[in-house]
Amino acid sequence: MVNKKNIILALISFVFIFGTGDLFAKRRKHPIKHISLFVGLYQDVNIPKAAVKFGRSGTYKKCAKLQFNPKEKILRINPTRVNDCSLFISDKKTGNIIYEFRLDVKKTNVAKTAKEIQGLLRDIEGIKVKILNGRVVVDGEVILPSDISRIFSVVNQYGSEASSLVRLSPMAQVKIARYMERAINNPEISVKAVNGIFLLEGFANSKDEKDRAFILAQAYLPDQVTRESDSVKLTKKSIKDKIINLINVKAAPAPAPKKIVQIVVHFVELNKDYQKGFRFQWTPGLDPKGGLAFSTGSRGPSSIATTITGVITNLLPKLNWAKQHGHARELQSASIIVQDGQKGVLNATSQIPYQTVTKDGPKTEFADSGLSTNVTPEILGERSDSIKLQTSFNIKNFSGYTAQGPLISSKVINTTLIVRSGQSAAVGGLISSSTSTGYNKTPPGVSNPIISLLASKDFQKKQSQFVVFITPIIKSSASAGAEQIKRKFRLKN
Repeated sequence: MVNKKNIILALISFVFIFGTGDLFAKRRKHPIKHISLFVGLYQDVNIPKAAVKFGRSGTYKKCAKLQFNPKEKILRINPTRVNDCSLFISDKKTGNIIYEFRLDVKKTNVAKTAKEIQGLLRDIEGIKVKILNGRVVVDGEVILPSDISRIFSVVNQYGSEASSLVRLSPMAQVKIARYMERAINNPEISVKAVNGIFLLEGFANSKDEKDRAFILAQAYLPDQVTRESDSVKLTKKSIKDKIINLINVKAAPAPAPKKIVQIVVHFVELNKDYQKGFRFQWTPGLDPKGGLAFSTGSRGPSSIATTITGVITNLLPKLNWAKQHGHARELQSASIIVQDGQKGVLNATSQIPYQTVTKDGPKTEFADSGLSTNVTPEILGERSDSIKLQTSFNIKNFSGYTAQGPLISSKVINTTLIVRSGQSAAVGGLISSSTSTGYNKTPPGVSNPIISLLASKDFQKKQSQFVVFITPIIKSSASAGAEQIKRKFRLKN
């Protein structure tokens, strides 16, 4: 029968043997990093948590030597012999371990690495794989920029065991320069490749065109694989700073003369009047010149006779009926030639005099009547025939006289529109209509009738319509069309 005491001791031993590793792992607060090294090839490790002066312990002295860069917190491990050892980085103040490294140093097989790299890059012409100072070096010149990227990818797989000194061939640089010229597409700009530097030469029409050529040239530059001075890592270093822009910008040409625009304006006004009147009048009355007279007759010596005399006016009834139609159409045209972007003013007015009475006596004043036109044309684009017009029209018409002076009607139009050359547009219009009706109005000259029978009706309707048409025409010069006018009016030079 198994002793219970022996079973308990066996269980305690099992827990102690197999469980203590997990217990220590839970207590450990620092990471463990395994590093594989080769003799003669150092490796840099970042230890940002380490102080300037830190503690070092472990068996690392059997296989490697250490160098520390306090500014960048980089620890360089230089393996010296084949062995397995440990390295502990600790804080001197607290004694706590910050980093723990397990170093596995092996013998370097440079020939094997060189053979593998040569096998991966055997289809690229112009390169050689060499072994220098215990490291594999890829050197030579290639034609295609894509080969440099491939070499970089292969060398990067071997870390610090290999490096690349491959560069572009001068023939490749000449070919890239031709691609740059083709992309810039300006016969006055050329690209030359000199000692790995690309020169942009020639003339550009503007600064924007010069900057555009520089940007296109940068797009065709490949990347170069180089080795950083403070690290063993292979990186891509741009050579876009190897473009020298020697392009000159041409002096701006003198601005072309502005175009001439002819503005033709038509003012059309249509008036319609209709009047219908009917009146029946019978208003007899006595003439105020009538009177009373006394006379003697022959019937007796003492007889007296009285006579009343008078004149009856408007004894006969009157019937008046009238119907009138009136049509009037007024058309005014104005034409002015204006330079593009300039304001053109055309005034065709007349002054109507009238008398006023002031404290100093009678005075003559004037009222303006006529047409005032302000037009500013602006051609939209050098090759466009669309014209933007800023217009202002003021039309004043004489309507009649009043006791205070002449009656002037005014119509004002202010607008902005876009019209193509040679086409017309209705800028604005005004339609007015008025209707009036009158019944049984006492005719003038009738007062105190004996009998008044009056029936009348007046109907009046007035309509008016006002429209402005504008037509812009782009002219090659101010004298364009002069010959046509001479032929029309039979003028000679």
